[in-house]
Amino acid sequence: MKAPAFWAGGLDPRSREAAPLTRALLTPLSWLYLAGLRRKLADAAPETANVPVICIGNLTAGGAGKTPVSEAVRERINALGLRAATLSRGHGGRERGPLKVEPARHDYRSVGDEPLLLAASGEAWIGRERLQAARAMAADGVQAIVMDDGHQNPSLHKDLTLIVIDAGDPFGNGRVLPCGPLREPVAEGLARADAAILMGDGAMPAEVAASGKPVLRARLEPSRPAPLVPLVAFAGIGRPQKFFDTLKAAGADIRDEVPFADHHPYTDSDIRMLDEIARRDGAMLITTSKDHVRLPLRDQRRVQVFPVRAQFSDIAALDALIAPLFKSAPR
Repeated sequence: MKAPAFWAGGLDPRSREAAPLTRALLTPLSWLYLAGLRRKLADAAPETANVPVICIGNLTAGGAGKTPVSEAVRERINALGLRAATLSRGHGGRERGPLKVEPARHDYRSVGDEPLLLAASGEAWIGRERLQAARAMAADGVQAIVMDDGHQNPSLHKDLTLIVIDAGDPFGNGRVLPCGPLREPVAEGLARADAAILMGDGAMPAEVAASGKPVLRARLEPSRPAPLVPLVAFAGIGRPQKFFDTLKAAGADIRDEVPFADHHPYTDSDIRMLDEIARRDGAMLITTSKDHVRLPLRDQRRVQVFPVRAQFSDIAALDALIAPLFKSAPR
């Protein structure tokens, strides 16, 4: 899904593109959506998986950086000598799970792009039913579950919830779906969380400061240098501009930027269009790791990938949140 222009917030001119009639038509749908979510949360009786569950959630539709944070948290738990694995819903994949993702056997059409990306650097599982999947993971010997998304899913008890917020565009126009990008009101979502992670540059949002929750700062940093050739960058993620800006900050020579909708499935016509732009600009194609797994295999070999990772300004603060869950962890 591509975010509507009127979801933009602040001084972004796109935030003025929603006519009053559009807002009037969508507002009752927002009320219904929010009433349904509140009822679901109020009636829920979360059940445990018998192993610690760390939820990496967010309050908006679209990418805030949850997947790189999930990867970083899994890495920190692995460093304690524990077998940690991520759990994703498997958005866009045909498999329901629960199953362990195997990059040699699965593709993004079967398990989704984010689980496939997470499986490239560690253990990753999918499951449409989170509680069932978490219990299957525990039965298989997983000692800690890092749930990529799921803050609004109350079926599974969470031992620690970290809310990831894009500091550059925290809450869009501040309205709840479908009038805006919020999955729930900010204050309500933060009240159920243990801490917030502000990704990227940007001032502390007033709502986050008012919550009184611990706040960690992190940013997406390249895992490798940018290629020293002219580039045409393309991305189908929550905020493609964030990827383009990261490339520029790394010194890349970007000749053109081509945004797609989040989780966009690339077709032959898309690739032909991108190739035409690259030929015109005398450049190579480059994309995100998440987009790269959605390319046809023949194109993966020739399209450059620019991986990033979540880099915390105070990693000890993250460890201090995680460590109490594993007081008896092996060393």
